[in-house]
Order: sequence, then C-alpha cells, then structure tokens
Amino acid sequence: MEVFSRSNPYRGPVKGVVLDWAGTTVDYGCIGPLAAFVEVFRHNWVEVTIEEARAPMGLAREDHLRAMCRAESVARKWEDVHGSPPSETDIGNMVQAVEAHLAYTIAQHADLIPGVIEAVEAFRRQGIRIGSSTGDTSLMMSMLVQAAEENGYRPDCIVCASDVPAGRPFPWMCYQNAINLEVYPMAAMVKIGDTVADIREGLNAGMWTIGLTLTGNELGLSEKEIAAMDPEELRRRLDNIEQRFRNDGVHFVAQGLRDCPAVIRDINELLAGGERP
Repeated sequence: MEVFSRSNPYRGPVKGVVLDWAGTTVDYGCIGPLAAFVEVFRHNWVEVTIEEARAPMGLAREDHLRAMCRAESVARKWEDVHGSPPSETDIGNMVQAVEAHLAYTIAQHADLIPGVIEAVEAFRRQGIRIGSSTGDTSLMMSMLVQAAEENGYRPDCIVCASDVPAGRPFPWMCYQNAINLEVYPMAAMVKIGDTVADIREGLNAGMWTIGLTLTGNELGLSEKEIAAMDPEELRRRLDNIEQRFRNDGVHFVAQGLRDCPAVIRDINELLAGGERP
C-alpha cells in the first residue's frame, strides 16, 4: 500500500462519500426528528421552541438532548417547572422516549429529496462508493433504511452513532465508513451533510466537506414553504447559513445533493494538483 504524505500527496480522484440522512438524502427540511424532541420536552411539561430543538441537530440523540438541556433558555424553562436543572437521569429518560418516538415515526419521513437518485447515480458512474452516517441508533435506522430502499436509495455502507464509541463531531463514523468501504486515504473521501455537526465530523476525520444550505436542518423548511418565500428573504437566509458553515471551516457549500457531483469534479482537480483537505 502506498503511503501518502506532504511530500507525496494523494493525487487520485474521490473514491468515497459519506452522506447524512435527514435533510441530505431524505426528509426535505429535516422535519422528522424535530417533532420527537419537542414532544419529549412537552411530556415533561416544558415547552421548547423549534429553534431550540433544531440547534444541536446532527449529534447523537443523547448528545442532542444534553446540548438542549445545557442551553440557558431550555435549562431555565426546565428549572421553572421542576425546581432544578435537568439531571443525567432526566436526560436518560428522555433519550428512551425520543428513541421510542423516532422508532415509530422515522419511516414516515423517508421520502427522497429531489435530485438524490440522480446524484447517487452520478457518484457511482465516477466509481465513488456511497457511505452514510447518522445520529440515530441501528434499531431506529432499520425502518428508515428499508423505507428509503423502497423509494430507490440505499448506500453501500450505513454507520450509526450506536456502532462507534461516540457520534458527531467525533470522526469515528467516518473512519468506520472508510474501513467498510475500503477507501484510503481519508483525503479521497468527502463528507456531505446539512448541519454544523456534519461539517465538524468530516473535518475531524481529515475529509473534504460539503455543507448543504437549502434542503436541510439549517433552513428547516419544506419545499412548499420555500416556494412561497420571498426570493430576497430566501437568499438572505441561505447566505447566513453559508457563512455559518464557512465559519466552521467547510470546504464547499451547495444547496442540495443534486449539486454535489459538480463539486466532486472540483475536488478531483484539487487532488490532482496535490491539494489535501
């Protein structure tokens, strides 16, 4: 096996991509997971906002709940109701409730985002293997994977947060994808997702990263809502999302997965010139 270094950089093409699920390949606007987090707090007599529930999206479910509970506004609401901040026991109970809710509803949000089939076919024509990572557990994902496959999409590799020591932003899911797909080096891989956690995961793994602005969690709107939005307002919001991604070090930004085969070609040119992520 050839050893790549700064003096001998990898100059071949992209050989693998790791795709997120909700907001990237399925569930336009990343609507499915949101209701579970809002509902589990409501079950504990605490009303959280959509923005509070969306902020940590992309993390493993336990980490997502822990991040919500650390947010000053949520902690204050919880303490107003329960007399003290949420404990690890409270978080553990909510994790079980979220997983139960998602296990029941996740397959209802398996509709493919427009352009996904075409993008995946374009990747495969370039000889690119398709991996995936998610903050959901294997049990929760089983029904979503089946429903997505019935709709025409199944990646070559599926790695869940429950399969590795820790979820995003740790790089372990990306590393496991690389092992399962037998792709080397990490510079030959691209992480594509719609959250800051996705971007950090890919950067920590030493991969190229592409952040999606239109179809995912950061904008958080359905196709119908986007169609009804004032174009200038939409442009402003997409620009803000792009800036947040760039502040976190993303390499490229695209509106949706359908735009990514062209971005991969740009990455191939950088690799051919000896550039590394």
